[in-house]
Amino acid sequence: MTEKKLFLLDAYALIFRAYYAFIKNPRFNSKGLNTSAILGFTNTLDEVIKKENPTHIAVVFDYPAKNFRSLLYPEYKANRPPTPEDIKKSVPHIKEIIKSYNIPIFEIEGFEADDIIGTLAKTAEKKDFKVYMMTPDKDFNQLVSENIFVYKPKRSGKEIEIIDTKYIKNFFGLNEPEQFIEILALWGDVSDNVPGIKNIGEKTAVKLLQEYGNLE
Repeated sequence: MTEKKLFLLDAYALIFRAYYAFIKNPRFNSKGLNTSAILGFTNTLDEVIKKENPTHIAVVFDYPAKNFRSLLYPEYKANRPPTPEDIKKSVPHIKEIIKSYNIPIFEIEGFEADDIIGTLAKTAEKKDFKVYMMTPDKDFNQLVSENIFVYKPKRSGKEIEIIDTKYIKNFFGLNEPEQFIEILALWGDVSDNVPGIKNIGEKTAVKLLQEYGNLE
């Protein structure tokens, strides 16, 4: 029986990564359109299909409007600069390419790609899939289980990295991968403008969890 292998691609994380990979030497087409993000994302998509041969695959986008976190906490991601215009112009072309591959696109009003990927991953796990969440975003570590993995794409000469439960336990010194959720609660997230506990960084958060076991 063929192993069911689902790949879920975090679209914007991969698009931004592709765009900035060419930032010193951007690509343009004959009409002057910056195609760096389009080229980089398509190469990544094509490579994962050919190399990993997934039985199932989907690409997931953030919905282009406020999500429920922004409504709960208006300062959420408020520190981020606006999306470059070249990326905004690239997204419709990237979506057309994805459709040409006959790959489904998921995008749900009020939610981020993280929420959709997490839901799909946990649902697929119950149906005996091996799930690979393709993203460079550390937040996805909290979803890792025996059958759910973070698939970190190549970067700066480094090879693909697959984050599993063993990696989470060993790298962060945790007893269970689920404790990564509590690390983030203590540590906060600068990139999302989410404050943690004052004077507590990653190392102190891990130390506290090792000593006390959980956030409570």
